[in-house]
Amino acid sequence: MEKLKVSNLTKIYGNNTDKALEMVLKGEDNEQIRAKTKQVVGVREATFSVEDGESFVIMGLSGSGKSTLLRCINQLIKPTAGHIYLDGQDLTKISSQELIEIRRKKMGMVFQRFALLPNRTILDNVGYGLEVQGTARNIRMSQAKEALNLVGLKGWEDYYPKNLSGGMQQRVGIARALATNPDILLMDEPFSALDPLIRQDMQDELLELQKKLHKTIIFITHDLDEALKIGDRIALMKDARIVQIGEPEDILLSPASDYVARFVENVNRSKALTASAVMVKPQVIVYPKDGPRAALRLMEKHGISSVFVVDREGALIGYVLAEEAAELAEKGQRELDGIIQNDVPTALPDTPLAELLDVMAYTKIPLAVVDEENKLKGVLVRGSVIAGLAGERRDWDE
Repeated sequence: MEKLKVSNLTKIYGNNTDKALEMVLKGEDNEQIRAKTKQVVGVREATFSVEDGESFVIMGLSGSGKSTLLRCINQLIKPTAGHIYLDGQDLTKISSQELIEIRRKKMGMVFQRFALLPNRTILDNVGYGLEVQGTARNIRMSQAKEALNLVGLKGWEDYYPKNLSGGMQQRVGIARALATNPDILLMDEPFSALDPLIRQDMQDELLELQKKLHKTIIFITHDLDEALKIGDRIALMKDARIVQIGEPEDILLSPASDYVARFVENVNRSKALTASAVMVKPQVIVYPKDGPRAALRLMEKHGISSVFVVDREGALIGYVLAEEAAELAEKGQRELDGIIQNDVPTALPDTPLAELLDVMAYTKIPLAVVDEENKLKGVLVRGSVIAGLAGERRDWDE
């Protein structure tokens, strides 16, 4: 279900934006607009939607417009043109008081520099948003403690920000945003000020938190690896424009322009791509009732040395090797039961390739990709994996 929709959003900085907006609509580039009008285009005709519970990442280099776009969403920066719909309500058309209420109750903001109040305890910092809402002290303290528990800071309630490390302070910032139970969480490069190892830990913790809470998150970053790790979808910005929107695998395997291709060329694809991105359909499968001759004929036809065995619902049972099927056929046996091997290497569709490369290096059969119900969804073969790591998307024959 659509939670947020941004339509043709444009932000122009300056004191005479009408002429610049007219030039934007005519398609003139940003440098021409700045040279002729002295106005600066911060965001240009951005259009996208975010689903309820989705982690949507907006990324780009410094100056690309990503933070301006985020601040337009919660109206900390007023857009020059366009519309922003939250649950179908156009935020560009509401009164100042209505906007304040939406910020207090529906939106949580996590900043890059923590923005904690140094003279307040950690508990009071987390409860600050609820205090602004006028929530009774006993209720806000209870909700603040619950939020601190969520981010792993139980026992730190009576300390002050100066007593906490950078990573812990950012956890406080996240807890403060969560304490009001917002519908949408806006995160502006929240981990960029942290050391690399702490940053990775915070990314992992955010992913674990999202599994529990299923919040709608808009996350700003300039780091491609971070975007690929956190985002269900990514919007890549350049020169105030969104140049591509897609799932991480789309961005890696089907870049929309030379700029995007250059942007992603040095990424570690084994960490970013999942099994589902490079799996192929199994060439053949057999069922327990099929005899060794039928299995062997299929393997000979397709030039393969093993075949997976599934039940009628598609659940994986095991595999059969060609040489064992041949031996069974020579003995005149009619069923596969005696040679079905159950030690099948498997992976879930969302498993990163980095976790599977060692397994693939040593297994003598393709690696099976199964869902939570153990149904066979595809297989990983070396050719498709190598193509994926090389940045190629291929349509593989069955």
